[in-house]
Amino acid sequence: MFQFDNSYARLPDRFYASVYPEPVEGPVLLKFNEALAAELKIEADLTDPKRLAAMLAGNVVPQGAAPIAMAYAGHQFGSFVPQLGDGRAILLGEVVDASGRRRDIQLKGSGPTPFSRRGDGRAALGPVLREYIFSEAMHALGIRATRALAAVATGEPVYRERVEPGAIFVRVAASHVRIGTFQFFAARGDNEAIRLLADYVIGRHYPELEGTEKPYLALLRAVALAQADLVARWLGIGFVHGVMNTDNMTISGETIDFGPCALLDEYDPMKVFSSIDHMGRYAYRNQPGIAQWNIARLAECLLPLLDEDQDKAVDEANAVLKEFGEHFQARWLEVFRAKIGLFRQEEGDGDLVQALLGAMHEGQADFTLAFRRLCDAAEGSDEAFLSGFSEPEKAREWLATWRERLAKEPQSDEVRAAAMRTVNPAVIPRNHRIEEAIVAATAGDMQPFERLLAALERPYEDIAEFADFTVPPKPEERVMKTFCGT
Repeated sequence: MFQFDNSYARLPDRFYASVYPEPVEGPVLLKFNEALAAELKIEADLTDPKRLAAMLAGNVVPQGAAPIAMAYAGHQFGSFVPQLGDGRAILLGEVVDASGRRRDIQLKGSGPTPFSRRGDGRAALGPVLREYIFSEAMHALGIRATRALAAVATGEPVYRERVEPGAIFVRVAASHVRIGTFQFFAARGDNEAIRLLADYVIGRHYPELEGTEKPYLALLRAVALAQADLVARWLGIGFVHGVMNTDNMTISGETIDFGPCALLDEYDPMKVFSSIDHMGRYAYRNQPGIAQWNIARLAECLLPLLDEDQDKAVDEANAVLKEFGEHFQARWLEVFRAKIGLFRQEEGDGDLVQALLGAMHEGQADFTLAFRRLCDAAEGSDEAFLSGFSEPEKAREWLATWRERLAKEPQSDEVRAAAMRTVNPAVIPRNHRIEEAIVAATAGDMQPFERLLAALERPYEDIAEFADFTVPPKPEERVMKTFCGT
C-alpha cells in the first residue's frame, strides 16, 4: 500500500522514540481521500474497507513503516516547556509522491507514546473531523497546510469532559519538523544535534541552500520568509490559528495543528476563538508579531551555527527578524491589494485597505461576505456590499475613495471583478457549519460532513447547490469558543 522511505528514522535515536500504534477495538473507515492517495502513490484496496481501516488505524502496521514519536519542545503561550513531543501521534513513515516531494504519513490519536505526559494518546471524533475539514479547506483556498488522508472511527470511547466516540486522523505533511524540534536540542545544549537537524531540514526542504557560504543563516531566512508569506495569506482569509506555539510552527512553512482555529465571521482584529487563549495572545491581529517572535526563538537555537563570534551571530539573526517584518508588510499589502482589485502599487494603498477594515469593524461586516460582495461593487452593484454593514455610511464613503483609486488603472470592470473572485472566497469552513457536521457525525450521520467537504472543494466559485454555505450564522448559531483536540 505505502512505498516508504523513512529518512527521519535514520537520524540518531535521540530525535525520536520508536513506538507502535496501540490497536483499537473496531476501526471503521469514515473518510478516505482518494485523490490525495493517488498523489502519494498509495495503492489502496477500496474493495476491502475493513482491512484499509485496520491499517489506517494502526492495527496493522504496513510493510516498510518505521513508526516513531518525534521529540520536540516548545513555548506554549510564551512559557517554555523543555519536553513535549508527539504525545498522541505516531509518524508511520515517509513516502515520495508523484511530484517527487517527500511527505510524512502520521496517525493522530493512535495511542500513548513516551511523550504522552499521562495522556491516553487518543482523539475524539469531533476534533478529527474538524482537522479533516480545515486541512482540505485550506488546501482548496490555496494556503499551504497539512492534508487529510483519512478519518477512522476506533469503536472505542474517549473520556474528556464527557464520553465521546474515538477516532484517528491520518495526516500528511511536508514534514513534522517544528521550531520546537530545534528547541528540544537547544535546551539540552546539544549543538551537534542542532547541526544534524539543520542539515536534514536544508536537504529536505531547502536543497537550494546546500553549499552556500552561510547555509544556516540562509535557512533561518528561508523559514522566516516562508512564515511571513503564510501568515499574510492567513490574514487574507480571516484565519485565526488559535495556538501559535513554537511547537505548532513548521520549518517547511505549512499550516499545522487545526485545533481551536477558526475563520472570522464579523471582522474584529482582536478576535479570539480558542477557549484557552484567555489574554488574546493569538488574536487575529497579533499573529504576524507572534510569528516573528517564534522565528526569534528559532534564531536563538541556530546562533551557535551562524558564526563563532556570537555578537556577529546575533546581528545576523536580528537582520533576518527585521527582514521578516518588512517582507510580511509587503506580502500583506500584496494580498489585500488583490482582494480590493488593485493591479499595481500606489502610495496610500495601505491606508485604503485599513480604511475598509476600519469600516468593516465599525459596521460589524462579515469578513468573507464583505470582500466577496466587493467583487459585485467592482462591476457597479453596491447594494449587497453595503447591506452587510450595520452602519453603511463609512462603507459608502470608502467606495467613493476606492473608485477614485481604481480610475488610475486601465482594467475593465469585468476583468477586475473576475480577478477579485479568484482571491475572495464565496465559501469558507464557518464554525457553525463545522459544528453542525460534527454533531450529526457523532450521531451517526456523515452526510452533513460530506456535503460541507463538497462545498469547500471549489471555494472561489458561486455554486447554487451550496449557496447556503455562504450565509453567516444567525445570532443563536454563532460558535464563540473552539477547543483543542487533546
